[in-house]
Amino acid sequence: MKLDTYIANATNRFREVEQAIAAFTFSPSKQGQYQALNREYQRLKRLLTAWSDNEKAQEELAGNRELLDSEQDAEFREVIENDIAEIEVRAERLEREIKTLILPPHPNEGRNVIVEIRPAAGGDEAGLFAGDLFRMYSRFAEDRGWKIEILDIAENAVGGLKNVSFSIQGDTAWSEMHLESGVHRVQRVPSTETSGRIHTSTVTVAVLAEAEEVDIEIRSEDLRMDVYRSSGPGGQCVNTTDSAVRITHIPTGVMVASQQEKSQHRNREIAMRILRSRLLEKLQEEEDAKNAAERRGQIGTGDRSERIRTYNYPQNRVTDHRFNITLHDLPSIMEGSLDELLGAIRAEEAERLLAKELGE
Repeated sequence: MKLDTYIANATNRFREVEQAIAAFTFSPSKQGQYQALNREYQRLKRLLTAWSDNEKAQEELAGNRELLDSEQDAEFREVIENDIAEIEVRAERLEREIKTLILPPHPNEGRNVIVEIRPAAGGDEAGLFAGDLFRMYSRFAEDRGWKIEILDIAENAVGGLKNVSFSIQGDTAWSEMHLESGVHRVQRVPSTETSGRIHTSTVTVAVLAEAEEVDIEIRSEDLRMDVYRSSGPGGQCVNTTDSAVRITHIPTGVMVASQQEKSQHRNREIAMRILRSRLLEKLQEEEDAKNAAERRGQIGTGDRSERIRTYNYPQNRVTDHRFNITLHDLPSIMEGSLDELLGAIRAEEAERLLAKELGE
């Protein structure tokens, strides 16, 4: 199937979905069906918008190049060349987006995500880098206009993190973030290092699609809930009341704990959100062996040899080892400027599947 034919089919399907949503009679029992329609609508809308914008960009490029060939004035030629460079960057971004959107939609498209970050090898330095990754993702989410909610967080003695779990709410949160799951390795001189030696530490990142209540049926008799006194920050009230909650899903053995809030009810709500998301991931792993172990397989043990990405501070380098992508702009990336890196990663992943999808 040629790309033009695929886009024509996508346009027809977009109209069908649009009509189906307009005629939809909502009821609680149909909530899942409506959500699926809405996700497909949003994906097709983004695809067709990107396709249209890219066609306009190509027309602008052709016009500017034709103008450049006939223009003699050096100053005006420079203006045209700058315009061409800017349009080429925009067109490249749009082409990457089209490649990712043309693939069959994953069941998690359109979902919010829960991100869990934990230090692995490297002691206090790993905890400090866990904090750096948390700030990086937070700033990226803020730039996207996504909503962030901290679900659980604990600091170590030197200002780093023992762990952090947070939700990101946004239409494209899962599609842009899910490939961040894995071991992230940092090579740098720690602030606590007096001899100037470069240390290597690792942090694990897990990105879970946030499950809705309609996605996973959890029976109350399958749950064991324990309450205990929180050991984390929060003041005297937290430390002197049984506000922390641990929930175990007996059939699977999945256990989740929350002690972030002073309210036992609120901690139970947070734990149930994380539990549903972990059970959804477990179910998807069982249903699709090709995507098995998105959490355990990608995260592994946290050893330095298991990594998806390296952040090398002395060389100002970020390398994603899965796709052989290297950028030399580490400070900007750590400030949340992830567009180029994540866009390139998603495009490479899509490239591997695109030829098969189009039958080429």
